[in-house]
Amino acid sequence: MKKSAFLEALLRIMDDKHHWAWEYFSSGRLSTAQLKIHFQHEYTVYVRDFPVFLSRILGTNPPLSVRHMLAENIYEEETGGLSLGHSHPELFLTMMEGLGFRRRDFEHARLLHEARTYRTWLEHMSSHRQWVVAAAVLTIFVEGSVKDRKEILSPPENKHPEDIESIISLHPLVRYHGVSPSRMDLIRAHQMVEAGHRHDAYDMVLNHTPPALRESVLRCVKKSLSLWLNYRDAVARACGIKQLS
Repeated sequence: MKKSAFLEALLRIMDDKHHWAWEYFSSGRLSTAQLKIHFQHEYTVYVRDFPVFLSRILGTNPPLSVRHMLAENIYEEETGGLSLGHSHPELFLTMMEGLGFRRRDFEHARLLHEARTYRTWLEHMSSHRQWVVAAAVLTIFVEGSVKDRKEILSPPENKHPEDIESIISLHPLVRYHGVSPSRMDLIRAHQMVEAGHRHDAYDMVLNHTPPALRESVLRCVKKSLSLWLNYRDAVARACGIKQLS
C-alpha cells in the first residue's frame, strides 16, 4: 500500500466518525440531565486521562521528531502552556460548571458497559508495542473528527481572536443552554492549537508507519471507530434518544 493510499484509507475511516445523536446536541434538543450523561462519559472515557495516554506513547521512545510532537501535545493538554495556561481537563470542568454541574459529579461517574469497553480498548492501544499504532488510535482517531479530511487537505491556519469568539457564540452550549462565553476556554484552546495538532498527527503516522504495518494500523483505527459508535449508541439510549428512521 502506497503512502497516498494509506492516507486515503485513514481519511475514509474518519469520514465515518459521526454519530447520529450529534444532531440532538448541536440543535439544542437535549435537556440538562441528558447533557450530564453525555459529558460525564466523555470526561471519564478520555478527556481526563488523554495526556496520560499520550505520555505512554512518548515513553516507548519513538523517533526524535515524533517525541517533539507528542511532548508539545502533552504539554498543552496537561498545562495549557501553548494556549490559555490551564490543562484541558481543567477547562472541561470549568465548562461543566457553566452548565450548572458540580465538579464532584465527574469524579466517580459510572460508565455504561459499552463505554467501559471503549475505554479499555484505549488503555490497551496506548500501551501497544508498536508506538505508531498507538499514535494512530490516540492522535488520529480519538483527537480527530469527521472534519479531518477538510482540515488535513488544507494548510493549518491561525484563527484570529474575533473568529474564535464567533465560533464560541455559535456553540450549542452558549447558543441553546445559556453557558457564559467566559466558561468556554476549552473551545478557545482547541481553536488555538488543534489545526497544528491534526497535521502533526497525520505527519507522524504517515511518515513513520512501515508499509508492512499499515494494514495493522488501519485495522486498529477501524476497530476504534466500531467501539466508539457502540459507545455513543449506548449513551444515546441512556439519554432516551431514538434514531429517526
